[in-house]
Amino acid sequence: MARLTEPSTRYHLIVAASPEELARQAAEQIAAGIDLALAERDRAQIALAGGETPRAAYSRLGGEHLPWERVDVLLGDERWVPADDPSSNARMLRETLLAQAPASRARFHPVPTDRPSAEASAVAYAAELAVLCPGRMPRFDVVLLGLGDDGHTASLFPGTAAPGVVDRPVTIGEGKGLPRITLTAPVLSAARRVIFLVSGAGKRQALARLLDPSEPAGRTPARLVRPASEVVILADAAAAADLPPR
Repeated sequence: MARLTEPSTRYHLIVAASPEELARQAAEQIAAGIDLALAERDRAQIALAGGETPRAAYSRLGGEHLPWERVDVLLGDERWVPADDPSSNARMLRETLLAQAPASRARFHPVPTDRPSAEASAVAYAAELAVLCPGRMPRFDVVLLGLGDDGHTASLFPGTAAPGVVDRPVTIGEGKGLPRITLTAPVLSAARRVIFLVSGAGKRQALARLLDPSEPAGRTPARLVRPASEVVILADAAAAADLPPR
């Protein structure tokens, strides 16, 4: 465990010794954020990552005894595909976190990918966020993010327009041949608790770049996530192997 500090963003890196420990740490961090939020407010809003890495964490989190009926579950990004498509992040959440009690009592707000265009889906998602999280920019209690081997997070891919969008909460991302609906960097940065979940040797370089104060955000858009609070990075040993001693 090490603490890494730079003027704009503070990172707290936790390296897990096993996949089971990584899933446990992630579930506990998310649950703690929900618990803290519900101690202060009637409802908690969390935005979760898609992909394969968080599956085990979500399955574990689903068994946490929290007042899930007071939790709104959303996604940080979603592929513009039907809800039953194998690549749908919403489908993955329904198969893991929301498939079991007590988390099945949470209120899930999937990205409405049934609109006639990705742009229309983004507008609809932004409208739902405005109701759930009133204010200039939505403020989530917990945001869980992944990290791509190219340095992207959510669907803010390097070399695309999405990372530069700062005037609205939702935009269109383009990555790996699919349009995607994604939260923008200002929304991710407004969260009360930000957690990155990073797994696998293929993420070593991207993780090192995320933690490098001199790394340009244009090359590694994950560095655009700059909350006021400390960013927790949960990584497995394979992802953290190339980091210098700290």
